[in-house]
Amino acid sequence: MKKQFIIMSMIFAVAEIFAQATKPPRVKIENLPNLGYRQMTNTAFRAGESVQYRIHYGVVNAGLATLSVEESKYKFNGREAYHVVGKGQSLGSFDWFFKVRDHFETYIDKEGLFPHRFIRNCDEGGYKINQDYTFHPEKRAYKDAKGNGYMTPDFVQDMLSSYYFARCIDYSKAKPGDIFTIMTIVDDEVFPLKMKYMGKEQAKIDIGTFNCLKFVPVIQKGRIFKKEEDLCVWISDDGNHLPILVKAKIMVGSVKMELHQYSGISNSLAQVFQ
Repeated sequence: MKKQFIIMSMIFAVAEIFAQATKPPRVKIENLPNLGYRQMTNTAFRAGESVQYRIHYGVVNAGLATLSVEESKYKFNGREAYHVVGKGQSLGSFDWFFKVRDHFETYIDKEGLFPHRFIRNCDEGGYKINQDYTFHPEKRAYKDAKGNGYMTPDFVQDMLSSYYFARCIDYSKAKPGDIFTIMTIVDDEVFPLKMKYMGKEQAKIDIGTFNCLKFVPVIQKGRIFKKEEDLCVWISDDGNHLPILVKAKIMVGSVKMELHQYSGISNSLAQVFQ
């Protein structure tokens, strides 16, 4: 798994935290049985939602990231989907020495909240990556851009769909110390994205103060992060579960991502009015 600093990975909270990942086995998808789909309830997001985040590297305004949800023009095996587009770019002086232009797309099944297709085109400081995955969730498998088939865990997520799937998890009965795991495909590896719930806490950002649920990743120490709380994620304590703030202490400084603008959200945001 690549170990570059990636602006958009802050939105996915921990998609590049380098926990134990495994290569999925090669398979001929046409030979796999049809195991059917699942159904899940989603009240956290909808078509028309748009959110924008500011990324700060120390005191520098380093980047901007946007995520938008719309109705998919395409159906997958007759199933309707959301089309989600994520974009990240470096700004200002940061753009001079580490230019970032990231573009992500995912098509998320409306009824089952699993991906049908994932597209990634990124240029980060000269490091370029292009991915195009076609998922076959009913067969628990996916194909890469070359047409190679791989078996996956049940309803595996991609880097972008995992962000939306995490928002649909029911945290109402969560207790501090509880761990939530999302199996995710990252750079052709199956990655167990694990987040530990720390409790309720207010997060203060430029646009206001919000009641939040706080999470930290379950990580391998001694890599980019020395300890768990070197990366903290606050999501709104409401029906949106919208990421409000991400703070990370890394070996060469600190990074902060905070909600800057939003529109079209499904529920009232848990803002604290002073």
